[in-house]
Amino acid sequence: MDTAVEYAIPAYLKLEGRTWTATPSPRTTASSPTGLPLSRLSAPYYAPWEDLASDLPRLIQTGQIRPLIDNLPVLTTASLQSEPEWRRAYSVLGFLTHAYIWGGEKPQDPLLEISAHLGLPPCATYAALTLWNWTTFPEADVTNPDNLSLLTSFTGTKDEEWFIVISVAIEAKGARVVPLMLDAIAAATANDAPRLTALLCRFSDILEDLTVTLKRMYEKNDPNVFFHQLRPFLAGSKNMAAAGLPDGVFYDLGNGQGEWGQYSGGSNAQSSLIQTFDIFLGVNHSATGDVKPAGTGYIQEMRKYMPSPHRNFLQTLAKLTNTRRYILSSTDQSLKEAYNSAVLSLSSFRDAHIQIVSRYIIIPAKSRAPEQKTERVNLATASSQVKGLEDKNPTGLYGTGGTSLIPFLKETRDTTKAATC
Repeated sequence: MDTAVEYAIPAYLKLEGRTWTATPSPRTTASSPTGLPLSRLSAPYYAPWEDLASDLPRLIQTGQIRPLIDNLPVLTTASLQSEPEWRRAYSVLGFLTHAYIWGGEKPQDPLLEISAHLGLPPCATYAALTLWNWTTFPEADVTNPDNLSLLTSFTGTKDEEWFIVISVAIEAKGARVVPLMLDAIAAATANDAPRLTALLCRFSDILEDLTVTLKRMYEKNDPNVFFHQLRPFLAGSKNMAAAGLPDGVFYDLGNGQGEWGQYSGGSNAQSSLIQTFDIFLGVNHSATGDVKPAGTGYIQEMRKYMPSPHRNFLQTLAKLTNTRRYILSSTDQSLKEAYNSAVLSLSSFRDAHIQIVSRYIIIPAKSRAPEQKTERVNLATASSQVKGLEDKNPTGLYGTGGTSLIPFLKETRDTTKAATC
C-alpha cells in the first residue's frame, strides 16, 4: 500500500484515550438538549468529517469517497467536549471507515488509530449504526418507526433508513422490559409467586409487541436494495478472505507500529436489550456460534461490541437473575405456564427474525444481482461464501459478523425454546 493511503486514515481518526459510556434512554436529556443523539458535531473544526458523512451516498456511488478520506486533515479530539459529541464522532467515523473499506472497486484495509475512549472496536458497530444514528421531531413517539429518521446513511435510501429505525423502535419499546425484569427478580427473591406470574405475563405481551414491530420490516425495505446496496457496508473484517481481506484490516498506530485486526460487522446480536431477555429467562447460549475458545459463543463475543456500561449491566443482571431457578423449584403451575409463555414469546421473536433473514438474505443471494455501473466488489455476495467452512455450513451463507447464518439463528431459536420447563 502506498504511503498516502497508509497514513491518511490514522491521521483523521486520531482519538486520544478516555473511557466510553453508553447512550441514555431516548426520553432522557443526557445525550443532548433534546434527548436525541447529536445530529452534528457543532465545532467547525470537525466540519471535514461531517461534510463527508452528510454526502456519503453520492460520494460512494461516484467513487470519490476514498480520495476524499485520504486527503482529510489531521484532527484531534481536543474540541470534543461532551459524551454526546464522542458518540457522534464514533458514529461518523464508523460510517467513514466502512465506506472507505468497501466503497471502492476492491475492498481495502484502512490504517487507523482508535482510542480507548470508545471502549468499542474500531468499526461500525450496532451502537454507531443504530443507537447513536437517529433523530425525530419534538414530542414524537419513538416507539413508532414512522416517526424516526437517520442521521447518517451509506445508500441514502428509504430502505436503509427503515432497516435501522425498526431496530431503534424495538429498543424504545423494549426499554419497558428493564424495570419489569428487576421487579420480577425482586418478586422471586420475596417468594411472591403471584406477582412474578403477573410480571411474566406482561413480559410476554411486550415481546409479542416487539415481534409485531419487527415484522414491519417488510413495509418499506426492499430485499434486493438491502442485500445488494446496503449489506456490503455492514460487514466487518472477520472471515472476509473471500471478499479480499484475508488478514482483516491493519490498524496503524504511527511510527511504523500497528497490528492486524478482524472484527465482526454490525449485528443485532450487539443489542444489549435482546441479550437481557435471555439472561432474565435463564436461556443459555454459551455454546452457540463459531467463536473460539469453545464455550464462549458468538452471543457472548458480541458483548465486546457494546458500550462498556451495557456490558456491565448484562454482567450484573446475570449475577442477580433468579427467575428460572425460582420457577424450577416451584410447584405453582400457573407460574410455570407464565414462564413457558414468556420463553415461547422470545422463541417466536427469533422465528420472525429467521423469516426476515430468509427473505432479505437467502432469497436475494440465490437471485442474480442487478447490473452495477462499477466493478466494485459486492460484499453481500463475496461474504456469502467463506472458503474452507462448507463442511460446517452446507448452505454457504454467512452473516456480516462471520457466523454460519441460518444454522446459528436456528440453534439460538431452538436453545431458547428448550428452556421451557
